[in-house]
Amino acid sequence: MLRFALLLALFAGCDRGPKSEAATPSQAAAAPVTAPAPGKTFGAGVSVAEVTSISKILATPEAFKDKTVKVEGMVLDVCPKRGCWFEIAGEATGQKLKFKVVDGEMVFPVDSKGMYAQAQGKVSVKELTLEESKQHAEYEAKEYGKTYDPASVTKPTLIVRLDGTGAVFRDKK
Repeated sequence: MLRFALLLALFAGCDRGPKSEAATPSQAAAAPVTAPAPGKTFGAGVSVAEVTSISKILATPEAFKDKTVKVEGMVLDVCPKRGCWFEIAGEATGQKLKFKVVDGEMVFPVDSKGMYAQAQGKVSVKELTLEESKQHAEYEAKEYGKTYDPASVTKPTLIVRLDGTGAVFRDKK
């Protein structure tokens, strides 16, 4: 149980978020920053020039693990409790990638759903055991008021997310 609690602190809902060196203010300030796209900037903004497709990241997450990337797409959902994460749509139907930050470091407004976002951060990949996967699904169901059927979780879950350093939201692409 203690192992699961520690796991949730790393990958679930509102947690402390990424611990990467890229998230430190001194390093963010040292990174070369290009002129930001017009819109609302969060954190260090976005300085990586090349966009990496969410489809590519999700297809081969290990190839991107611990690499800093820039993704873009529509904001699908935002953490309703602390604004500490948002989900960004991928190119294919049903694809999404969670962008997570340390609670309070950046706060994404809930009314950002439907906006266009560019987001930058380090790709994080974690494979849960079957038992951890069931506990994770149960936790998320309770946390966000969703239904949960333990029988629906039949294999280990791979959690792929972007530990964020900056983002830019605007009304349209």
